[in-house]
Amino acid sequence: MSKENKIGNAKLIRRFLPYYRPHLKTLVFDLFCAALTTVCELVLPMFVRYITDAAIEDISLLTAKTILSIGGIYVVLRIIDALANYYMASVGHIMGTKMETLMRKDMFSHLQKLSYSYYDETKVGTIMSRFTSDLFDVTEFAHHCPEEFFIAGIKIIVSFIILSFMNIPLTLIMFAVIPLMALCLRYFKHRMKESMRESRVTLGELNAQIEDSLLGVRVVKSFANEGIEQEKFKGGNERFLKIKSVMYKYMGSYSSINRTFEGIMYIVVAVIGAFFLVAEKIEASDYVAYLMYASMLLTAIRKLVDFVEQFQRGMTGIERFAEIMDIEPAIKDKENALTLNVTEGKIDFDNVTFKYAEDSEEILNHINLHIGSGESFALVGPSGGGKTTICNLIPRFYEITSGSIKIDGTDIRDVTLKSLRENIGVVQQDVYLFSGTVKENIEYGRPGATDEEIREAARLAGAEDFIDNLPDGFDTYVGERGVKLSGGQKQRISIARVFLKNPKILILDEATSALDNESEFLVQQSLERLSKGRTTITVAHRLTTIKNADKILVITKDGIAESGSHEELTEKNGIYSSMYTMYRV
Repeated sequence: MSKENKIGNAKLIRRFLPYYRPHLKTLVFDLFCAALTTVCELVLPMFVRYITDAAIEDISLLTAKTILSIGGIYVVLRIIDALANYYMASVGHIMGTKMETLMRKDMFSHLQKLSYSYYDETKVGTIMSRFTSDLFDVTEFAHHCPEEFFIAGIKIIVSFIILSFMNIPLTLIMFAVIPLMALCLRYFKHRMKESMRESRVTLGELNAQIEDSLLGVRVVKSFANEGIEQEKFKGGNERFLKIKSVMYKYMGSYSSINRTFEGIMYIVVAVIGAFFLVAEKIEASDYVAYLMYASMLLTAIRKLVDFVEQFQRGMTGIERFAEIMDIEPAIKDKENALTLNVTEGKIDFDNVTFKYAEDSEEILNHINLHIGSGESFALVGPSGGGKTTICNLIPRFYEITSGSIKIDGTDIRDVTLKSLRENIGVVQQDVYLFSGTVKENIEYGRPGATDEEIREAARLAGAEDFIDNLPDGFDTYVGERGVKLSGGQKQRISIARVFLKNPKILILDEATSALDNESEFLVQQSLERLSKGRTTITVAHRLTTIKNADKILVITKDGIAESGSHEELTEKNGIYSSMYTMYRV
């Protein structure tokens, strides 16, 4: 996000305030406790002032009973302070954590709505940093921000009132330093926020690089390229160090300026107050109380200044949260969208044109395609022709640029995404299995399915036997991305998942191209069983797997170059015939 588009603090806080709504009672009581702890601090100088005043005027006033009464009152106040502080430190932090949890839930829910196009451009590692470090800082901000400003406000206002009653000129002199200090600190506060934001961006990129390297560790090792990965990490790590160093320099400058003004303020009070004391313009007891209040006020200002770092971290976290939440899904349900109920499974592409971005070239240009109920269509052709794109447009993973796609006569843009995708099963070349058990991965096709239904789906997919031979059968842990299983095993589990879903329309996107011959044979048998009675679209490079398709389309960059059955196309001696001859050779 460019500088001119960054969100201002006031707007960010307004965006954040609704998350306090469910915890309003907790927040109010938390601030009440903050007020109690502040009152306990403000009372002590008054006790000292009273004792000092009595000692100077008439020492006999300080009886044992009076001294013990003052001590007893102060002990009670300290107990109240301890209890109030416990509430703030425990329940207050829990409130912040609950707000963080809700924000994380909202962010995850929003990310689920974003289309393929967003994930095409965004690294998962950068998203993960927003889920973790960014939102953790928001938790601390949510709890401490109201407290710190509330406590500082009470101390400054009450101290000003009390000190004004003691000596107005000295009070005005002391408080005159505060605006000057705030003006000098403002510059560094802005720079701190900029550097913190930059460090978050760099951290996200570093996380993405680490994730990329670790997920590809088998490739790294196979090429003996550990040194290259270490150099890449070193570069990112050093960039992060450089940015963090700049940030801490600004923080150091900010803190040093604050301490300088703090010292000036204290010296002004002590020296000018001493002159007032000599000139008998202030009582000795008031002077002592004044120094204590000045010390308390300076402590409050110091805490507030120290909190600025946390404040800026929190604002940066909220800003990065808002950036995600402000991304509009490229594809979403239209108002009053219908629920699609596929009965026949007919698919019609009417004059469909598609390109990934406004300034990119067209991938598909005025494609017309009509697939009948239960028919088997195969898409073949050179890479880059748009075969996979056609498959991705049917479930609306991407939005067409112009034209229309209809299922059973209904435009897919007029129905809910959920109902559309519930009626379409997809088996891809790159199988993704979730970290969990075999059973959980098959059940993903229809959550809540019974064990018998899951086993039947596995049987139909030709996976039951090898699953039963796994160490824990259906309860075997498959590892991250199914790393403990072979390619053929993973593919058959993905097919079982689609069997369980039982969709009317089936898309097979190069489902066997990455398998060895034996695995391909087993998976192909499973796919043939899966395709029966369903409208099927198959993208294939191995042409022998689609010989029995009702219709084969040859897709090139110029569109549909040829169409017909295997026999019809081989007789034409065209593109398909050449491809098939080359494949067999």
